[in-house]
Amino acid sequence: MSSVSNFKKIAPIDGLSALYSDAVAASERIAGQIVKTPIVVNDELDRLLSARVLLKAETLQVTGSFKFRGALNRVLRMTEEERKGGIVAWSSGNHALAISTVAARHGITATILMPSDAPRTKIEGAQRCGGTVRLYDRATEVRETIGAEIAAATGAVIIPPYDDLDIMAGQGTVALEITEQAREQGLALDMLAVSCSGGGLAAGCAVAMHGASPQTRVYCVEPEGFDDTARSLASGRREGNEAGAKSLCDALQVATPGELTFPVNQALLAGAVVVTDAEVRRAMRVAYDLFKLVVEPGGVAPLAAALAGKLDVAGKTVALVLSGGNVDHDKFAACIAG
Repeated sequence: MSSVSNFKKIAPIDGLSALYSDAVAASERIAGQIVKTPIVVNDELDRLLSARVLLKAETLQVTGSFKFRGALNRVLRMTEEERKGGIVAWSSGNHALAISTVAARHGITATILMPSDAPRTKIEGAQRCGGTVRLYDRATEVRETIGAEIAAATGAVIIPPYDDLDIMAGQGTVALEITEQAREQGLALDMLAVSCSGGGLAAGCAVAMHGASPQTRVYCVEPEGFDDTARSLASGRREGNEAGAKSLCDALQVATPGELTFPVNQALLAGAVVVTDAEVRRAMRVAYDLFKLVVEPGGVAPLAAALAGKLDVAGKTVALVLSGGNVDHDKFAACIAG
């Protein structure tokens, strides 16, 4: 198995029980405003992987990805005074869609910084949802700097895509739901795998599983060229990616793991695996053929890892999160064409 499963773990991070309590509180706070997304199963996939495989279809979440959970939890934690100043956020797409939608629902203005090469469906979606989109060049501009300037000028609250405790808590509700849904079927999860960019989903789910189902081993999956978390877990410090790296997984491209997310992931993850573009394309086809689900490249990474044999799933009960379904039509068609 191509993974980092024997990296040096740090001592349990301070406040771990508090982080779990935050996830539980987030679940209660956002209930009724999110979709409790289904677990989908398929006998053919189980036979193919020699495992009991539960796919968590966050593609069916509001705005088409898990990001809505964290965005909603964070906005609901804002004070009335903070709401008056609005929000500034940055995202390659899914966080942009989520913040734009949540802000519009709560009467808050939102400025979203998006890379100029982001999928058109995500840029146009953020605009339709009410966000003011400001495009930037990944190669020459720093989104955090632009965001800080806007916040200073307008009084807006910065809501980053992953390095925020309320965002992490909201994303952790994915794992809380999975645990509950598995138990309703009389199943105990051996493994959970999630896609990883800055690490918010991985950290949130790792905390939730540590509290709700401690026997479940949590893995994160990254695309080739953006395996910063895998290398960081191996070295014990936050590593960066080479400038100019490219990946089919537009949603999973960050420079380095988050300052807040990495210590959590270092303490709790069982490992990290890396998938290629070809493996991602295959998984997109499988998700479409077997489940009729449209999954974006970054969202299908855990299934890609399982299909490629990079996660040791044989004989286990495994949950794989399909984290998003926002992909341009032509890109999706090309990926599943073969």
